[in-house]
Amino acid sequence: MNDELFKTFFKIGIVTFGGGYAMIPIIETEVVDKHRWLSREELLDLIAIAQSCPGVFAVNISTFVGYKLNRNRGAFVASLATALPSFLIILLIAMFFHQFKDNRVVEAIFRGIRPAVVALIAVPTFRLAQKVPITWANCWIPILGALAIWAFGVSPILIILLAGIGGYAYHALSSPIS
Repeated sequence: MNDELFKTFFKIGIVTFGGGYAMIPIIETEVVDKHRWLSREELLDLIAIAQSCPGVFAVNISTFVGYKLNRNRGAFVASLATALPSFLIILLIAMFFHQFKDNRVVEAIFRGIRPAVVALIAVPTFRLAQKVPITWANCWIPILGALAIWAFGVSPILIILLAGIGGYAYHALSSPIS
């Protein structure tokens, strides 16, 4: 189990550019469709938890998947496998960066990659939004959160905390008392 977990998350870590959110479609394909380790609903819940925790999103999600499959050992293996490719690539870049940091071709490549990274983040965001029960009654929550961050510079951490507290309060007040 741990060998397959390591191979899967190492592959995810090495082929994904653009950060943790860009990994979501690949994680979904591998974890839900290919290996059937989780259902889509379980993955969506883990994504919500991973977003709420401090640290690197991709490592958080891999840790939670690994833990669900094989407790502490699975969490360690999946986390290591996700982080190792980035670590190795950054180590190689750091070793040779001074040789090509002022190269116009490299600068042009990075300028070209930026819009692709935006798309890699936007696609899973819209796919997740389709799976979440957003209705006309609650659509104001993500809109207000995004506006508060963008227009007023409110910390995303504060938005997450307030949303969590609000969700807990709503469900506590709307659930029947038993």
